[in-house]
Amino acid sequence: MGGKKSDGKVLAQNKKASHDYFIEDTYEAGMVLTGTEIKSIRNGKANIGDAFATIRNGEIHIHNMHISPFEQGNRSNPTDPTRTRKLLMHKEQIHKLLGQSKQEGFSIVPLKIYIRNGYAKLLLGLGRGKKQYDKRETAAKRDAQRDIQRALREKQKIAR
Repeated sequence: MGGKKSDGKVLAQNKKASHDYFIEDTYEAGMVLTGTEIKSIRNGKANIGDAFATIRNGEIHIHNMHISPFEQGNRSNPTDPTRTRKLLMHKEQIHKLLGQSKQEGFSIVPLKIYIRNGYAKLLLGLGRGKKQYDKRETAAKRDAQRDIQRALREKQKIAR
């Protein structure tokens, strides 16, 4: 009772982000949501697969983040599930992110949505786009690592 309610449970994740981008840096941002949107997010009804972030007029916004309408919602339920939502960050962080994202090949990619201290948070990554050969190289490394782990497990089974 009266303790800190910090669980940090991941509710939505962008798995394609690590496949398509080299993530250079990460930032945590709050989200401006309606009451029924936060209920949908807590039920795991959010998708950030196609989402992207932009910075305009010193404010950061997320586009194409899909939050399904809450089933027991009322009239304050937003009609557009992919509406543009404002993100909450410190002004210095936004300026730093703006400067870094202006460089060639960099973009702001949402990585995951989670709850921290009762508030929905969005983890943003500063990503540098991968070329096709980079993707193949990453897949080859992952496969080689998997083969090594499999061989080690087999060796441990034989040793017992």
